[in-house]
Amino acid sequence: MYPSYEFLKTLFNVSDETFLVLQKISKFKKIDKNTAVAKVGEIPSKVYLLTSGIMRVYLNSENGKEYNKNIFSPMSFVGSLTSIVRNTPSILTYETLTDCKVIEIDFRKIQKLCRSNLEVSNFYNSILEYVFALYEKRQLEFLTLNATQRYFKLRDRILFKYYSSSIE
Repeated sequence: MYPSYEFLKTLFNVSDETFLVLQKISKFKKIDKNTAVAKVGEIPSKVYLLTSGIMRVYLNSENGKEYNKNIFSPMSFVGSLTSIVRNTPSILTYETLTDCKVIEIDFRKIQKLCRSNLEVSNFYNSILEYVFALYEKRQLEFLTLNATQRYFKLRDRILFKYYSSSIE
């Protein structure tokens, strides 16, 4: 079975039928290192489930300095949700740091399915709750940890996921 299926089934209680429905609107993609999947100024339409590799999202300042907003490791949802939902240009860049494998989903197609399929709608709501909880946890880390502590936490998270995926 696909690791992404096990992830979705375990965390979000996705049935076999719903997984098959989601597969029909998804594409498995391999993306080369240093590829932007969403760029500043573009209105994105895709969201991703990162299944292997490392990605980041960053902000470019006016003087050209890059500020990393987040680093994504496998089994992370990646995408400029604010830009997609509001249909506005992204102010952030989403980029692969390593060669990555992702499941790409067209956001408008999942929205359309949510209107006609209650289980897909419940799945979507569960993902939003999950992402919000992760976001809140990250904000609390910014409030309570210093930069060194956050670095070690990130390093340990990435190493754990890397070694866990290489064992399978």
